[in-house]
Amino acid sequence: MKKRVLVTGGAGFLGSHLCTKLLQEGNEVLCLDNFFTGKKQNIEHLIGDNYFELIRHDVTFPISLEVDEIYNLACPASPPHYQFDPVQTTKTSVLGAINMLGLAKRCKAKILQASTSEVYGDPEIHPQPESYRGSVNTTGIRACYDEGKRCAETLFFDYHRQHNLLIKVMRIFNTYGPNMDPYDGRVVSNFIVQALKGEEITIYGDGKQTRSFCYVDDLIDGMVKLMNSSDDFSGPVNIGNPTEFTMLELAETVLQLTNSKSKITFLPLPEDDPMQRQPIIDLAKEKLDWQPTVNLHDGLEKTIEYFRKVLADE
Repeated sequence: MKKRVLVTGGAGFLGSHLCTKLLQEGNEVLCLDNFFTGKKQNIEHLIGDNYFELIRHDVTFPISLEVDEIYNLACPASPPHYQFDPVQTTKTSVLGAINMLGLAKRCKAKILQASTSEVYGDPEIHPQPESYRGSVNTTGIRACYDEGKRCAETLFFDYHRQHNLLIKVMRIFNTYGPNMDPYDGRVVSNFIVQALKGEEITIYGDGKQTRSFCYVDDLIDGMVKLMNSSDDFSGPVNIGNPTEFTMLELAETVLQLTNSKSKITFLPLPEDDPMQRQPIIDLAKEKLDWQPTVNLHDGLEKTIEYFRKVLADE
């Protein structure tokens, strides 16, 4: 029997890959998006599928649907996007969670929250286990996203305790791959686009700050495994690649793979930009039998190929 699955933010970078995988697995998929950052191009290959439905809607407003499962991915996720309208970003995380949890309660549906490593803030513990409670500036320019996601986690666990709702919470670490917005301000897309255009590659700070980069196929595999995991496991669980790279190493790898002659320049570090971000994924290995399989070199090659096509069509 087909499951009827709702994906909020379904036309976004991660959502579009998730919709594709869920359809391939034989589900009926409802893709909900208000197209603030999502793009129709990301899902146009799905439009003709009889089991795919596109709904234009903003999660800050309630919606009545009949579904078996909900993946709540709706929220701008790159700093330029979520800082563009910070009040709306907080509303999307908090009101969106309330509305989707209410829908899940009415439908008796299982619901997954796409949370973020940003709940750890600028971490004082490295790498980060799920038990770490974070170091977040509640009044800073990133707080609309960080605190919105933290509040959403609170709501999920309160609905679980108060209403016995089946919930799953995953904390997503840096993810990259096809369907990323070339101009979303994230480091992977920034470096690739600058390299392909022959522009200066801009590194904020001294380039020694680190990130861990997970290829999108690995991330989506972890997300689906979490949704299908035992009902007694709610998370939160880190999903990301634990292999750590400095910004300088990433820039040099992109230059090599693109054969670009771009020069690297250094700019001041933005406010509250974390120096380190690396997941401990022992819980994902134990509970989900999940770990990433795509290395940075191979993932970047696929992502560069995608960006070449996107830039050629501009």
